[in-house]
Amino acid sequence: MTTIKINERTKTGKAFMAMFEAFFKGVDGIEIVEPAYEQLNEKSSIYTSEFVEKVKKAEENIKNGETTTLNPDDIWGSLGLK
Repeated sequence: MTTIKINERTKTGKAFMAMFEAFFKGVDGIEIVEPAYEQLNEKSSIYTSEFVEKVKKAEENIKNGETTTLNPDDIWGSLGLK
């Protein structure tokens, strides 16, 4: 089995895919396999449940005004670590 990586966002990649599909679509022994990230459906996620919960908690904290404002000139002082 040979693997060819094609960047379909480039002009050359688009042209190659168009040519490939025109010549080899339906030919036995040749199959286009999508990368794993393109095979994900809406129900599956690349994120762990712990990460999703942390993001949701952070969004909730922001809505409730429970945030820390950092002063870029004094980050440690902003965190109360001085």
